Formats: sequence, C-alpha cells, structure tokens
Amino acid sequence: MFPRWHRDRSPRLQYPVAPNAAFGHNMSSIAILTGASSGIGAAAASRFVENGDTVINISRRTCPVAGVESLPTDFADESSVTSTCGQLIERLASHEGSSICLVHNAALMLKDRCDTTEDDDLRQVLAVNVVGINTLNRALLPKMPAQSSVLYVGSTLSEKAVAGAFSYIVSKHAQLGMMRATCQDLMGRGIHTALICPGFTDTSMLRQHVGHDEGVLDHLGTMNSFGRLVTPDEIADMIFWAHHNPVINGSVMHGNLGQVEH
Repeated sequence: MFPRWHRDRSPRLQYPVAPNAAFGHNMSSIAILTGASSGIGAAAASRFVENGDTVINISRRTCPVAGVESLPTDFADESSVTSTCGQLIERLASHEGSSICLVHNAALMLKDRCDTTEDDDLRQVLAVNVVGINTLNRALLPKMPAQSSVLYVGSTLSEKAVAGAFSYIVSKHAQLGMMRATCQDLMGRGIHTALICPGFTDTSMLRQHVGHDEGVLDHLGTMNSFGRLVTPDEIADMIFWAHHNPVINGSVMHGNLGQVEH
C-alpha cells in the first residue's frame, strides 16, 4: 500500500479490496449516501466517484463533488423522505443487479443535556439520525441484491458519552443497535453491514459544535496518539473499504487514531 497525499497533507491509504471476484476493483456499484453535501459524506462520495461508481447524495444541500446526483431531502420531514425513497426506487430499476452501498451518514447534533432537553428537540434529532434511516432501509433493502452493504456512520459516542450532547449520544447509541439488528435480520441475504465510528474529525459539524474555537479544536486533536484531528478522507476510505469487504459484517469499526481513554 502506498500513501497518497491530499490538500490537508494527511496520508490517504489505498486499501486493497478483498480477493473476491464479486468485489473486484473493476466492478462498479451504486453508492447512496446521506449527508454528502460536506465533510465525511462528500469525501466518501468523491471516493466512490473515483472508482467509477454511480453516486447519489441525499441531503438538504447539493453535493459539491462533480458527477454526484443530489436528491434534496429534509430528514426531519417525513413526506420529504418518502418522496426521495420513491425517486430512488425509480433509479434503481435501471440499475438492476448492481451492488448497492447504502451509507447512513447524515446527522443532527445539538448542544443539550438530559435534564433540559425538550421532547420536540429529541424528536427532531431522532427523526434525522434514526427514523430517517429506518425509512430508507424499509424502502431500499427489498431492492438491494447480494453483494450490497448497509453502512452506518456512527461516532465514538455510539459506545461512550460526554456531557452536553444528550440527544446526539442517544441517537448514536441507537444506530449501534440498528446495525447489529440489521446484521441479524439480513442473515443469508448476502448483504453486509457495519458501524463506522469516527473520532474527532475535522468537519463543519464539529467546528460548529465547538463554536469554531481553534483552541478547542487543537485540544481535541491532542486527544489521540497522533496529535491531530481525523480527516474526512480517512473515514471515506474506511467506508469504501467496508463496502468491498463483507468479512466485517456486524462489526464496529473505530477510526480515531487511537483516542485517549478517560
């Protein structure tokens, strides 16, 4: 494996695809990613485009990556998600037999606490981070052939907790359960799943959450073995690799550069 250097000067490894003819380098897939308008989602969209795959973004904003089709969707609006599901099913009809990589990446993160969170705020976070996933799975899984994957982009907070992010942590724990249930329910279908848990990653969501405070961002970067934030490209490579390697079915995969334990 040889590293390739990007704008942020962090190494991006070219992960080898498993020696399985069904998952060869030249076999294209359809990648359906939520929240690919920026950050990890946009980086993953770029990775699939580079591979020659058909890529569809589902988010409120357009994906900036050339060659990606965007379906404007508000995951907090049930009718919007339902409409998008209908459009996706129409598109999949013309790609019958192609493997599908469904990446649940979109997320809403609020600053809240267990003793002050309003029910409506919790419902909004769960609508985006949990219910929207369920709606897409229910619509698309019956259309997904063997050699497809359902990948959940969780967080270190899928298994841990910090103060001040109550509803987000609840939703990310729920995604862990959804992934494990997905693995069991799809047993024998030839569709694999995994939960990819980024650590502190340099995304607009993280920057917004810390108020764009560079001092806080620098401190977060010291909380792992390499003394820097994870890059979206690094998580994108994990997503791409996970789609092509069904051996990880049911796994929780952490991408945090060896985060310091507390």
